Amino acid sequence: MHPGILYATLAYTAWGLFPLYFRQLASVSALEVIAHRTLWSLVFVAVVLVARRQLGWIAPALRQPRLVGVFALSALLLAANWLVYVWAINAGHVLDASLGYFILPLLNVALGYAVLHERPRRGQWLAVGVAALGVLWLTVQAGQLPWIGLFIALTFCGYGLLRKMAPLGALHGLALETALLAPLAVGLLAWWAWLGQAAWPQAGVADALWLLSAGPVTAVPLLLFAAGARRIPLATMGLLQYIAPSLQFLSGIWLLGESVQPVRLVGFVLIWVALALFTLEGVWQHRAARVG
Repeated sequence: MHPGILYATLAYTAWGLFPLYFRQLASVSALEVIAHRTLWSLVFVAVVLVARRQLGWIAPALRQPRLVGVFALSALLLAANWLVYVWAINAGHVLDASLGYFILPLLNVALGYAVLHERPRRGQWLAVGVAALGVLWLTVQAGQLPWIGLFIALTFCGYGLLRKMAPLGALHGLALETALLAPLAVGLLAWWAWLGQAAWPQAGVADALWLLSAGPVTAVPLLLFAAGARRIPLATMGLLQYIAPSLQFLSGIWLLGESVQPVRLVGFVLIWVALALFTLEGVWQHRAARVG
């Protein structure tokens, strides 16, 4: 398997299982969960950087205002995505959140075509078209503008584009993003604790461990995603991303007790058909290239 495809597949599988993790923190506000995610992610990547003796890039990076500005923007997009996603999971909107990640690949393909001048093959366009029909069906069946899904899709689409074009690697980029967000996260956690509104001072052992694990749980998939995004076209990333919402959808129904009308299943079936088309087209192209 191509390394980029492997990294992306592992990242999306982890993200697909996130609802099961965040339901363990349902008693903590979404904003406080995001503050902990930011802080402990920074601690995790800092330990990795120290262990690998990769600290020499920090000073040169901080002397580039444009670079810092790009990563400040990507950090804000990431934090906004995290916030709405965690709120949606704990408010019982797992399926709405999964819709956002079904929409996301279509935006990635469009951006790859318009901004990066990538040219998907005909078979890939066919798969994207079938997936678009599935997303359209889901949107119509919802009966209203799916703002949760649209917000999640737009913020992460912008984040993915910035990370693909950014000059820093996966680990260094995540370290800079979390470092830029960390002062705000620490300030909020301290402020809430002073007001007596924070969950973490009264957290039991189990909740404390769930909060601390937010570092590696958050950082590892992001590192895999960034590593994959730099190695394969956005169109390929776009269709692999259906792994995550499919797992979210299944966990929402089978494990978290959400219900879905049978008519909505038509949309998900169309999306899974698109995945099958994409996979078969890729296998055919690979075999054709080997024969040629």
